Amino acid sequence: MPLFMDRHEAQEQNTSRCLKTGEGPMSETTDVIVLGVGTCGEDAALRLLDAGLEVTGIEARLVGGECAYWACLPTKSMVRSANLLEEARRADGLIGKVSVEPDWSVVAARLRAEVTGDWNDAPAAARFEAKGGRLVRGRGEITGPRTVAVGGVEFEARRGIIIATGSIAAIPPIPGLHEVDYWTTREAISAEQLPVSMIVLGGGPVGCELGQVFARFGVDVTIIEGSERLLRSEEPEASAVVMDAFADEGIDVLTGVHATSARSDPSGEISISLDNGGEVRAERLLVATGRRVELAGLGLESAGIDTSGPVIPVDEHLRAGDRIWAIGDVTGKGMLTQVALYQGNIAVADILENETFNSDYTVIPHATFTDPEVGSVGMTEAQAVAAGMDVDVVVKDVQATFRGWLHRTGNKGLIKLVADRKTGILVGASSVGPHGAEVLGMLTVAVRTAAPLDELVNMIYAFPSFFGGVGEALGAYGRGLTRVLDPESTPMFDD
Repeated sequence: MPLFMDRHEAQEQNTSRCLKTGEGPMSETTDVIVLGVGTCGEDAALRLLDAGLEVTGIEARLVGGECAYWACLPTKSMVRSANLLEEARRADGLIGKVSVEPDWSVVAARLRAEVTGDWNDAPAAARFEAKGGRLVRGRGEITGPRTVAVGGVEFEARRGIIIATGSIAAIPPIPGLHEVDYWTTREAISAEQLPVSMIVLGGGPVGCELGQVFARFGVDVTIIEGSERLLRSEEPEASAVVMDAFADEGIDVLTGVHATSARSDPSGEISISLDNGGEVRAERLLVATGRRVELAGLGLESAGIDTSGPVIPVDEHLRAGDRIWAIGDVTGKGMLTQVALYQGNIAVADILENETFNSDYTVIPHATFTDPEVGSVGMTEAQAVAAGMDVDVVVKDVQATFRGWLHRTGNKGLIKLVADRKTGILVGASSVGPHGAEVLGMLTVAVRTAAPLDELVNMIYAFPSFFGGVGEALGAYGRGLTRVLDPESTPMFDD
C-alpha cells in the first residue's frame, strides 16, 4: 500500500517542516470531523455525506475498521469453511460416505482475495472519497472544543466531531507473555499455515469460534478459561451445549484455571503454567482475552471530556461534550458491531437535528458463531431473578423439535425462554443450535416490543422450521413444562 505510506510520510514531513520553521499548523474547516473511519465511523460519515455535509475522516489504520479486516467478516468466513468441512463429515448415515481433504491454504487465499482484499483499504477509501469525503491518514489529536490536529494540519469542525477510534486487543499481564511470540486475532486471521497444536487463552466468543475452526482443520486445540464455563455471559445451559460439542470434536477445554506464566523453549514451543499446578504446551498461543479502549493521545482533555474512566462517557444521544459525539467501542456500551452502528445512527440524527431518539441498551441481541450457534437477547434467568422478578422458564431441546429431529446431525441445541410471571412478558431468550442466530431474530422482536406470551403462543409458525421450535417451546410452557425435554424422544411423542 505505497500510496497510503506516501500520504502518511508527506504529513509527517509537513509536521516536521512546521516545527523546524516555527510555523503553526495549517488550518482547514469542515462541517464534521470523524475521528476514526472504522466500521461505525465510516457508516456515520457516509450518512452525513449523503445529507450534504462536508466531512473530514481521520484514520490511522484501515478505512472500514476491525470488523471488515480482522474480526466479523474474516472470522465468519473461516467459520463457514470449517462448518462445510464438518457437514461433509456428518454425511455418513444420511447420504453415505463423503471423502474430504481439508486444505487451509484455500481458506487463507480466499480470505485475502475475497474478504479482506489482502488488507488493502483502497476500495473503501475510494468509496469514501467518491462521496465527497476528505480522508486524512494519521492519528488525530483533539486540540480544542472543535479542532483536531493531524499531520501538521488542524481541522476545525463547524458542526461537530465524532470520536469513533474503536478498541485494541487486551493482553493480560501474565509474566513472560510479552517475551512469547503469541498470536492475536490479527495473526490468526492472516495465517497462511496452521500449527500442529494451539493454546487458546480465553473462552469467550472469539476464542471459541477460532478454536473450533482451527480444530476442524486438524490443529490440536486447548482452550483455557478462567471462569467455570465457556461463554460465561450466556445461559449455563447454552455453555453446556457448546462444551459438550467441543468435547465431541476433541477440543480440550480447561475451565476455572488461570495462566500464571508463559515461556517458550529454544524450539519455539510455548508453555503456559496454570494456577492449579498444571502446564499446557503447544506450538502456538492465541490470546483471545477481549479488547480494551485506548484513549491516550486523543487529546480528550482539550475538549473537556472526562478521562477518569476506561471509556468515554456519553449521554443518551451519544454526546460526549459540546458538539462532540462518541460512538462504538470507545463508549463501553457493548463492543459489538451492531451496537456501534446503532449508536452511529443516533449521533448522525442528532448532528443533523432530525427527530432524535434516545439510546437504549436493554435489548441487545448477540451471537457466537460456534457450531452450534449461540444467540441470546435480553436478560438471562439469573439477571431476571437478580432484578427481583418472579420468573417462568422453559427450556426446549432442539433435538426434540420437529425440525431438529429431521435435521439429525449437528442438531445439538436448545431454546430457553425467560418470562416475567407478573406481566406475562418475555424478558430474555436464548437460541442454541443450527441457525441459532437466525432464530434469535423473532425472539429479539418479541423481547424488544414486550410481546405478551399469550400472543406468542397463539402465533402461527412455519412448519417445520427451526424458528418454529420457539412455538413448540411456548406450547410446552403452556403445558407447564419447565425442563429440558428428552433428546432421545421424537417431537411427536414428547409431552
